[in-house]
Amino acid sequence: MYPYTLCFIQRTDEILLLNRQKSPWMGSWNGVGGKIESGESLMNSIKREIFEETGISESDYEIRDIGEMKWFVNDENLGGMHLFFAKLPDNYFYPTPRRTDEGILDFKKRAWILNQENTGVVNNLPYVLKHISETSARIEFITKYHQNTLLQISHQFL
Repeated sequence: MYPYTLCFIQRTDEILLLNRQKSPWMGSWNGVGGKIESGESLMNSIKREIFEETGISESDYEIRDIGEMKWFVNDENLGGMHLFFAKLPDNYFYPTPRRTDEGILDFKKRAWILNQENTGVVNNLPYVLKHISETSARIEFITKYHQNTLLQISHQFL
């Protein structure tokens, strides 16, 4: 089991992203999540993180486990994280942008996230979002980096 979780929260054609105030990925837009606490299940961990980072209650969304991501940096396996996808009702009221201790939360249109010229999102995010929307199967994403430069990303079904 990996020590981290990450969730993408969708409302209509928008994803709630966090522009991180701290490392890793400081200044980049990404999903919400964090470290799994001792004795905590994966699902309890991500629900806690969603509430802590956004204030959104677990009764407000449907959530599913979409898989995991593994990181390789300079060919060294640095572990990974568990990935989740949460769906809010289309009419869910959540005004953004919103400043938090973790950074700034804002709903971003899917087309904005996937735009090839967008350098403000975490570099593996467009690939992940594109592939999770095509299937309900769990996916393992494998990322290969040289320092912070994404060299390759691939996936396989679990």
